[in-house]
Amino acid sequence: MRIQEARKLLKEKGLDAVFIASSANICYLSGFVGRDSYFYLSAGKQVILTDSRYTLQAQEEGKGCQVQTISNDRGYGVLLKELLEEDKVKQLGFEDGAMTWQMVKKLQDETETEKISWIPIEEGFSLLRAVKDEGELKKMARAEQIGDEAFSYILTQIKPGVTELEIAAKLEYYMKSHGAGEKSFDTIVASGYHSAMPHAVPSEKVLEKGDFITLDFGCKYQGYCSDMTRTVVLGKASEKQREVYQIVLEAQKTALGSLKAGMTGAEGDKLAREVIEKAGYGQYFGHGLGHSVGLEIHEKPALSQKDKSVLKPGMIETVEPGIYIPDFGGVRIEDMVVITENGVKNLTSSPKELIEL
Repeated sequence: MRIQEARKLLKEKGLDAVFIASSANICYLSGFVGRDSYFYLSAGKQVILTDSRYTLQAQEEGKGCQVQTISNDRGYGVLLKELLEEDKVKQLGFEDGAMTWQMVKKLQDETETEKISWIPIEEGFSLLRAVKDEGELKKMARAEQIGDEAFSYILTQIKPGVTELEIAAKLEYYMKSHGAGEKSFDTIVASGYHSAMPHAVPSEKVLEKGDFITLDFGCKYQGYCSDMTRTVVLGKASEKQREVYQIVLEAQKTALGSLKAGMTGAEGDKLAREVIEKAGYGQYFGHGLGHSVGLEIHEKPALSQKDKSVLKPGMIETVEPGIYIPDFGGVRIEDMVVITENGVKNLTSSPKELIEL
């Protein structure tokens, strides 16, 4: 079915073949999860091009695919040239978002195909992954469940004197020891003034009484990502902390209550942004409301002011409003949801009311 959709896209774009470089798209189209490889697709061929490290794996995972392995005298350019000549390719699509100009130029030189037009396809084939099927949704639900369980565990580990790095390490160990293949992105543990940095890197800073602590983390289950964020307070929250937290929570609940298929990403973003702006904190919410998730942690479409894409049932989006105030701290609350015709199905079950530890 996926190959059929990809071949339909080939035809729509007027291409004879496409050369796929992104690991996520290779996995989606072939089932092969190895790295440093390519995938060639034409009307009659679907070929994984890899090296000897992955040959057996590609043969096992790439059902229905031919597997070709490079050697010292037969590199990727040689293998691609043979495929192009066999298929008499005139229009070849390539993933300009996943390949550098240097990579493309090297392949063009090696294939010696001056008469072939190399057509950048931007994100066309990545968008095939936007709507998830039932199998994908089940894997992502399990990945998010592992994250929920990890959050419950980590609440027992947060105490004064423990470092951000220690908390991050414990989160990652818990997820991997409970079924996760790997983390889906670099774990964020940001305490105190660090929590005002949306993508703070965990440091040796120790957790202190009165700190906001933002925990943004996720894992992969059978290749599919999860993503969630919770912000807690170590000790008793101040009046200002409570105010900021409640505004972010209201913004998220508002978005979750109205988001649905048929809206654009920009309209989804507006749902939460208006709440924060009306409360007087608009300048402290600088990022988009969310992004799609799947085989990669950041996919499209996004919930952002710039994204006019229409949301469809089966898409997965994060809903993560935040307020970040320098020298004070920040709050972000993030759930991962499935878009439906009439609303959303929330895959995240961790509590969202302010937790004081």
